[in-house]
Amino acid sequence: MIWEAYIQGFVAYLRLEKDLSPHSIDAYRHDVRLLAQYLESVGRAIAPDAVQLSDLQGFVRSLTEMGIAASSQARMISGLRMFFQYLLVEEVIAENPATLLELPKIRRKLPDVLTVAEIDRIIAAIDLSKPEGMRNKAMLETLYSCGLRVSELISLRISDLFPEVGFIRVIGKGNKQRLVPIGELALKYIRIYREQVRVHIQPQAGYRDILFLNRRGQPLTRVMVFYIIKSLARAAGIQKNISPHTFRHSFATHLLEGGADLNAVKEMLGHESITTTEIYTHIDTGYLRDTLDRYHPHFHKS
Repeated sequence: MIWEAYIQGFVAYLRLEKDLSPHSIDAYRHDVRLLAQYLESVGRAIAPDAVQLSDLQGFVRSLTEMGIAASSQARMISGLRMFFQYLLVEEVIAENPATLLELPKIRRKLPDVLTVAEIDRIIAAIDLSKPEGMRNKAMLETLYSCGLRVSELISLRISDLFPEVGFIRVIGKGNKQRLVPIGELALKYIRIYREQVRVHIQPQAGYRDILFLNRRGQPLTRVMVFYIIKSLARAAGIQKNISPHTFRHSFATHLLEGGADLNAVKEMLGHESITTTEIYTHIDTGYLRDTLDRYHPHFHKS
């Protein structure tokens, strides 16, 4: 019962001081109650002010044994830290026992990466006898050449193209602009698409400057680009889970495998933090081993 009194005070603190949503408050309340139940189950039916770091570590181990995902554990630890911080503010405890409680390592599932050969197969699967074929070829070449987000691709404007210097202007998250180099092959197919296909499309009001349009003169949707890529991957016989994001991820991976500077990749992807780029990009372990094999003087010595 003593835990419930503190929990009720904690709930009021979250609602009034932290202005959290009812959903978040319910989650934190549940986490603290779960800790109290655990302590009772292991014979440590103690008040909150007697909880030690070892008690919390045992609680986290029990979560792992119950099969609770690392991401859920991390959220629960965050809630417990806030609970004991509340007790610290209220001068119930002298120090927060959850401060040194380590968060579990969360394994991020990285998307599939396409090889250059697989990208070539997907692009080769485009039916160029159809008007939208050349558009799709120019679109996928641009997607891979520049590592764009699908939202950036479908909003790309003709006025964003600077073929004379080999750059495009990209409007990214938060309406932030960046200049990204674009390959000659992508520029070539954009030019052909504009001269042979887009010139015959009547853009609807407000879309005259949008580069990639459907036959009705409207911008493509994210879903439509996803559908196009899925269909092409299937036609190319590729079994990987492919999406527009796969092209962006492959762009970054291929650059890093080729020796590109991480900061340069960060700028081209439009990431705020280098940490995001480190998580987002994935270097194949075979490539790392090959690098050691070729360049490290002691790699083969026993």
